[in-house]
Amino acid sequence: MKLTKIDHIFFDLDHTLWDFDKNSTLAFQKMFDKFNIGIDIYQFLSVYQPINLQYWKLYREEKVTKQELRRGRLIKAFSAFNISFPIQVIDQLSEDYISFLPLNNYLIEGAVELLTYLHPNYHLHIITNGFREVQNTKLSNSNIAQYFKTVTNSEDVGVKKPNPIIFEHAIAISGANIGNSLMIGDNYEADILGAESLGIRSICFNYHREQIPQNILQVSSLNEIKNYI
Repeated sequence: MKLTKIDHIFFDLDHTLWDFDKNSTLAFQKMFDKFNIGIDIYQFLSVYQPINLQYWKLYREEKVTKQELRRGRLIKAFSAFNISFPIQVIDQLSEDYISFLPLNNYLIEGAVELLTYLHPNYHLHIITNGFREVQNTKLSNSNIAQYFKTVTNSEDVGVKKPNPIIFEHAIAISGANIGNSLMIGDNYEADILGAESLGIRSICFNYHREQIPQNILQVSSLNEIKNYI
């Protein structure tokens, strides 16, 4: 089933095109090496990753600030290993992690192929909740910035996905309209429900195979998206 009358395609960035998990692991390894932190990186990540997801959900819901997210996820993860650092060290760890994050720029398998396939026939855009200072660097360093006409960042708009205001802003600056737009993202709550609350059609890149409603158009690989657009 092909989706028709699509002119503008909006992508999430992290976990959809940019391989956040792989790049984040490498950033943490560099941070651990710098500070001589003697924890197995994979044991640490098994604790950190669910904590990070919880904090990002709170961040989307405006229940924690950017600083509280950055500090809290590290403090809570290290506490599971009975390790504590002064807040100044936590802040330095956080700053280093953010600066190391875009140094490695692995993309999700099939990302470049999909963008190359779509670019000649569609206007492509980014809508991201990621931090302003690293998202544009990620796009540039991973050599995919040239595919996108606009980049909408939650810090610039003042609200985060799934708030409909960020989607309205992205539509407005892109010259698109709801009827000719499509949202592609991995997060059911932020990307899919956010877009569909305005009537924007969507495809969920459900590579983590979460249980989501069967009526949602979903794929498990980026290459599958070619079957629908």
